[in-house]
Amino acid sequence: MNSQARIGLIIPSGNRLAEPQFQKYAPPGIGVHTTRLRMTGKWHKPLSELKESIAEAAAALSDTNPGVIVFNCTASSMEEGLKGEADVLDVIQKASGCAVVTTGQAITEALKLLRLKRIVLISPYVEKTNQQEVQFLREAGFEVIYDLGLGLPGGNDYINVTPERWKEITVQNARSEADGYLLSCTNTTMIEVIEELERDLKKPVVTSNQAALWAALKRLGVSERPKGLGQLFNAL
Repeated sequence: MNSQARIGLIIPSGNRLAEPQFQKYAPPGIGVHTTRLRMTGKWHKPLSELKESIAEAAAALSDTNPGVIVFNCTASSMEEGLKGEADVLDVIQKASGCAVVTTGQAITEALKLLRLKRIVLISPYVEKTNQQEVQFLREAGFEVIYDLGLGLPGGNDYINVTPERWKEITVQNARSEADGYLLSCTNTTMIEVIEELERDLKKPVVTSNQAALWAALKRLGVSERPKGLGQLFNAL
């Protein structure tokens, strides 16, 4: 295994699912190292006000010598559009000297690879956050034909939605005209039902942590395919 086969994660301070999911699904020998930032929920700030904290987190994480750093928060990486995302990438790269990808960038790369132009967006978010993601995706060249945010107030509520419930919600909101489905948020159990949903819907399914892991492994040059993560990983 390449000695640089390490992933650095920058995640929201309250996120309890990204780390274990990366550790569960990453191929053997891939290190996963994490730094937390207070950037969502009651700690939410505009990206412009987070740049110094992001730079400090990236610099500290670079001490683990990762092959790639993932800014792994879907909502934060998308909320200020492609320009805001580009600013985050620049801040992290300059502070760390490492290759960088955001969750938003990983999702758009995954959607393009799978040729998912018309998508259904499902999330735990309140309406404002969902619409920021819709706008980001439209700016990136995708058509969100339908979106549903559950309107949950925070991370603890996100975590409590079971994989079975995410599957049920997605199937209930299926659209025949969709090319595929995006289940958004890194602090959820969505990743556990990707393949079940793809079988039921007969369409590709992209989730935040699945796409972020895929994009990180691609940048590391790792071709081993984790099991259970759907059509996206057939392209590694």
